[in-house]
Amino acid sequence: MDHRKQLTKGQRWVVKIGSALLTNEGAGLNAEGIQRWVDQMAELKKAGIEILLVSSGAVAEGMARLGWKSRPSELHKLQAAAAVGQMGLVQAYESRFQKYGLHTAQVLLTHDDLSSRERYLNARSTLKTLLSYGVVPVINENDTVVIDEIRFGDNDTLAALVANLVEADNLIILTDQEGMFDKDPRSNKDAKLIEETPVTNAELEAMATGGAGSLGRGGMLTKVRAARLAARSGASTVVAYGRADKVLNRLHLGESLGTLFYAEKAPDTARKQWLAGHLQLRGKLVLDQGACKVLKESGRSLLAVGVKAVEGRFVRGEVVACLDESGQEIARGLVNYNADEVGLIKGQASEKIESILGYIDEPELIHRDNLVML
Repeated sequence: MDHRKQLTKGQRWVVKIGSALLTNEGAGLNAEGIQRWVDQMAELKKAGIEILLVSSGAVAEGMARLGWKSRPSELHKLQAAAAVGQMGLVQAYESRFQKYGLHTAQVLLTHDDLSSRERYLNARSTLKTLLSYGVVPVINENDTVVIDEIRFGDNDTLAALVANLVEADNLIILTDQEGMFDKDPRSNKDAKLIEETPVTNAELEAMATGGAGSLGRGGMLTKVRAARLAARSGASTVVAYGRADKVLNRLHLGESLGTLFYAEKAPDTARKQWLAGHLQLRGKLVLDQGACKVLKESGRSLLAVGVKAVEGRFVRGEVVACLDESGQEIARGLVNYNADEVGLIKGQASEKIESILGYIDEPELIHRDNLVML
């Protein structure tokens, strides 16, 4: 199959532009670059493509406006910089898209917005409504109120979750790198660009070396993880050099630019995409080998008999991680009992739950419909 041709068929794109591209080495926004990307996105819109833009740059723009030379470490200063910088970021996109008769909408999200099923569905409805009116949503993490415990971590992850949210066909991550290499090109002259790879390739983590620059939070490893998250809704991901001439238009034509991560499996259900994207896990369940095997090979529900240990404080209906005995997370899901109850029934057969607790809500600890494998 020609996976590049799949990009030409997708009608809904999430485009993420990183801080390294959007800022002039900390000296405010890259106005010339923003104009080029808006020009390209406007052409895609003319071709019938729906665009959702995930844009970094608010903190860096705020730093420039406030005259700060280095990124502060204090949370309140970062939030202040984000609040000031959002004004410049929105103005930059709004003024340029309006020249093409296109409206934009600012959408600021925190992980809390997507961890609540109700708010997740509300965000989904809002974004889809905006698209139906031809609006370009400009999406960013709500850095003015977010704290580390509810942070997405980077806009690559946010972009992947948005791709899941709206069931996008393609996720395009524009960066200051040509794509992903088989080794770090900064220290290995023989490094080769990976033109395309299945997103399930087990060697990707080892190859995703390098970290983020001073203005960004995401390195190549976060982009691999974002591609895997986006693949849960069937989206292909391209990581490409954002300064390449007409990069978005050339990708739409099927040209081989950057690295294409393509999905091999059928999309997960929307509910399981939501579960997989959870960053706020309320607890952990350590499973024995038998339970791990059943979950991986048979897709069954998790029963209490397969649980060896319980960590954290959680209540019924919250998301917990399922770990194997080495500590590797293999699944996550909505638990049917609270932490104290799981502590009492762990390792026990389902028919004993009622005699131990005095009641039984569900025979399963986590029902398979509320369980997603990772």
